[in-house]
Formats: sequence, C-alpha cells, structure tokens
Amino acid sequence: QLQLVESGGGSGQSGGSRRLSCAASGARLVYYAIGWVRQAPGKEREAVSCISAGGSSTTTADSVKGRFATSRDNTKNTVYLQMNSLKPEDTAIYYCAARSVPRCGSTWDSWGQGTQVTVAS
Repeated sequence: QLQLVESGGGSGQSGGSRRLSCAASGARLVYYAIGWVRQAPGKEREAVSCISAGGSSTTTADSVKGRFATSRDNTKNTVYLQMNSLKPEDTAIYYCAARSVPRCGSTWDSWGQGTQVTVAS
C-alpha cells in the first residue's frame, strides 16, 4: 500500500523560495507518476505539476510555469517540488498525489495529507 507524506510547507514572503518533499513508503515510487495538487479557498483544485514514473517527462501548469519545477530521487523514494518566485496567490494546501500508472494524467489514486504553504504580500 503506497503512502505519501508531504513536508516543507510553511510561511514566507513574496519572491521567496521553498522546496516541498513527498516521501513515499509501502511501494517503490518508480512505478508511479507523481503530481502536486493544490487547493486554495475560493479556487478550483489545481494540479500544478506531474512527473512520470521514470522522471523522463514532466508537466507544469501555466500558473506556475517558469517558477515551479518537480523532480524525483528514486533512491530516496522521494519527489520534490521546487517553488521559486513565490506569490501570494500560491498560498494553498499542497498535496502529493500518485497515479497507479507510469504516465502523467488527470486522475489520482493516492494522496498525501497535504502541507500548507502561505506566501505573504
């Protein structure tokens, strides 16, 4: 059973950087595409990024393109979201989510507990 645990959230200022981590247990991450999905009050849930199981392909939402990047380290069974040039509108709960297939897509099978990211103006 795959379990995902996010970490790295917190409060910071506009223009700052933060790295989120998604640590997996119960299964090898190499079998799963992993995405980052955020939820902010009053906004639709938004998948901000995804990385394929082997790490060869990534997708990034237009809202964060050029600022966020996802990567993975399969030796650590961990996926990262590097967040740069943070804006107040990035404030949200960020969830790590897994697809039970190698390729990225729009549906998710497993979720982490979420980590709060708050960006002050």
